[in-house]
Amino acid sequence: MKNLSDHFIWKSLKEGDLKAFSILFKTYYPILYNYGLKISKNPSLTEDTLQDFFLYIYEHKENLSDLETIAPYLFSSYRRRLLKTMKKKSKTIAIDDMEKTIVDVNFSPEEVITHQENETFRNENILNLLKNLPKRQREAIYLKYYSGLKTNDIAIVMEVNYQSVVNTIHKALKNLREEVAIHQLFNS
Repeated sequence: MKNLSDHFIWKSLKEGDLKAFSILFKTYYPILYNYGLKISKNPSLTEDTLQDFFLYIYEHKENLSDLETIAPYLFSSYRRRLLKTMKKKSKTIAIDDMEKTIVDVNFSPEEVITHQENETFRNENILNLLKNLPKRQREAIYLKYYSGLKTNDIAIVMEVNYQSVVNTIHKALKNLREEVAIHQLFNS
């Protein structure tokens, strides 16, 4: 069942297939956990909310909508659930409009090293450059390059239109290129 389509896995899950649920869980738990940790910065809260999320999916499997691709649904649903949980748990987190919440994604040095695609960006330099990006740009870059989501899927997760994602990623990459050029100029 490893190389099955999202549609088949989701359909099988909805029909009560435990193997399909297991594949879904094993495939998406780690990446959703990492994404949730970026949002909450609390491992315990992230893990509890994610486990509740998967339990909810299994318990309500018959009522789930049909899907062709699973990732956008899981990322956006989990994001909403986590933000809602954070709002309930803490009065200090003001999340008045869930649709307009900007998630502050930070990159660990390990993620930067593991996902480094360009030799120009050295370990601590890319981390510093990413930290300087605006929050929305960091989230879009994280979803695109570190979670492997497509632009359409990122639009669903971030609850914005496709063009906004394209523009956000373009601006982020432009900012990174400019910072790299400045960095290279001063270090030459």
